[in-house]
Amino acid sequence: MTHQVLARKWRPRDFESLVGQDHVVRALSHALATQRLHHAYLFTGTRGVGKTTIARILAKALNCETGVSARPCGRCAACTGIDAGRFVDCIELDAASNRGVDEMTQLLENAVYAPTAGRYKVYVIDEVHMLSTHAFNAMLKTLEEPPPHVVFVLATTDPQRVPVTVLSRCLQFNLKNMSPAAVASHLATVLSAEGVAFDRGALDRIGRAAAGSMRDALSLLDQAIAYGGGEVREPAVREMLGVVDAAWLVRILDALLAGDGAALVGLADEMLAGNAPFERTLADLAALLQRIALAQVGAIADADDPAVLQRLAAAIAPEDLQVWYQIVIHGARDLPLAPDAHAGFTMVLLRLLAFGPDRGGIEAAAPPPATGRAQRVPVRAAPAHAASSGPSSGPSGGASGGVSGGAAPAARSDDEPAAAGGVQAGPGNAPAAQFDGDWPALAARLQVGGFVQQFMHQSELIEADGLRFRVRVPIRPLSEPATVKRVREALGAHFGAPVRLEVEVGRVGQETAAAASARERVERQAQAQAAIDADPFVRTLIEDFDGSIVPGSVRPIDGRNAISGDEA
Repeated sequence: MTHQVLARKWRPRDFESLVGQDHVVRALSHALATQRLHHAYLFTGTRGVGKTTIARILAKALNCETGVSARPCGRCAACTGIDAGRFVDCIELDAASNRGVDEMTQLLENAVYAPTAGRYKVYVIDEVHMLSTHAFNAMLKTLEEPPPHVVFVLATTDPQRVPVTVLSRCLQFNLKNMSPAAVASHLATVLSAEGVAFDRGALDRIGRAAAGSMRDALSLLDQAIAYGGGEVREPAVREMLGVVDAAWLVRILDALLAGDGAALVGLADEMLAGNAPFERTLADLAALLQRIALAQVGAIADADDPAVLQRLAAAIAPEDLQVWYQIVIHGARDLPLAPDAHAGFTMVLLRLLAFGPDRGGIEAAAPPPATGRAQRVPVRAAPAHAASSGPSSGPSGGASGGVSGGAAPAARSDDEPAAAGGVQAGPGNAPAAQFDGDWPALAARLQVGGFVQQFMHQSELIEADGLRFRVRVPIRPLSEPATVKRVREALGAHFGAPVRLEVEVGRVGQETAAAASARERVERQAQAQAAIDADPFVRTLIEDFDGSIVPGSVRPIDGRNAISGDEA
């Protein structure tokens, strides 16, 4: 077999070709240049980041026939022998297979003898944490005071399992996981040298899938070349990795923003027909939400389509984004508990819809039209089959008029005030504070939290008569008696008098505090962008230095439209 896998063919042979470990290269290069060498090194890091590779390069640097330096020639007998794994004075030991005290004792007995062909005997012990306790104890004395011609290079993926007595005798270097961008850049170099056609997007996907391991990335690249028939193209790589098409994720978020439950269910069915990996879809959706959150704070993340990322960052409220993120990651965790993956995924999408405060959750069979902010809206009679959570459904029971169209029945707590007209005079018959008709403004003034805050921000006023309120909420949990009771108590404390509160479940319109907040946020963002675009100083910088405004970097400050200078 003449073919050599890319992970072996492109293994770095010197420090200059090593990718992503500049801090280690700098320290070792200075030590070799100044001859300030340590007798024991410990390299830690996850698989495929270069621990054994650096150990071999160090062995070549110590034994190269041209002298000890950070730039071994790569052509002498010592360098070629170490690369081929046959240099007699570079001893590589797999601690997983040779973990006992007998193997360690034999190694230490041979260490006292002078090198046969090189300057130093270099012992490379891989996965050193697998050694037994007795083996560690046997090597302590030699590891602390080895013969002058011996250098130990230990490597491990689990430094916590290495005894402190060993760690204290070694010079330790922590190798970093390589970034997806660095991995993709190196893969592009490899493919260009190999003469293989590729898409940059395909390499970005492989870079992310490699999770920081260059060896894993090169192995995936070999697989991608075979899978793509000698080319590395994004559609083939996406199919090979089981990566979800980003367009599906964007369509999910667009359907959530539109409050379109039918579209979400249709998307789940479409993905099932396309054999989409639902667990991976939820992971990718969580990653997309994280990138959107970064974009919202001006920390632009790498993205295949920055314009789409910016559009979603402007359209989704930050508080909604955080709720959605929690729902997605918990949905991914609970997916194995569902009857099947498709059912579990569909329920996660519907849960996202139910907790979208700008929309009304799952639309009722015949939702009533949005009525807007009104001081007096006629109350429709409840159907005969509608049930109330209180003891009575008439006006004196405090729960009448709770159903309109296909909305759910009204809900209230058991101790709802029962006085006709809904308002009882305060102490000493003092008049209660007046409601000005602005429900979103009232929601903003109330100092409440938790479900009470969610109730006030997501609810829509249907009717107000003095201190008697009938409101609609988008999801049933907000109509629970305990929640309604706490809301009524908060309103009563605000107005200084008892309050009647009737609640129904159904689709809300755009007259909620959450919707008003979203509109205000969009308007402020537009004004901020316009202010920056029109700023003379900014225009001068752009024209004189051929600059541009970074998309998504303009944000309103402190609730004002001023963006820069003293106005900010």
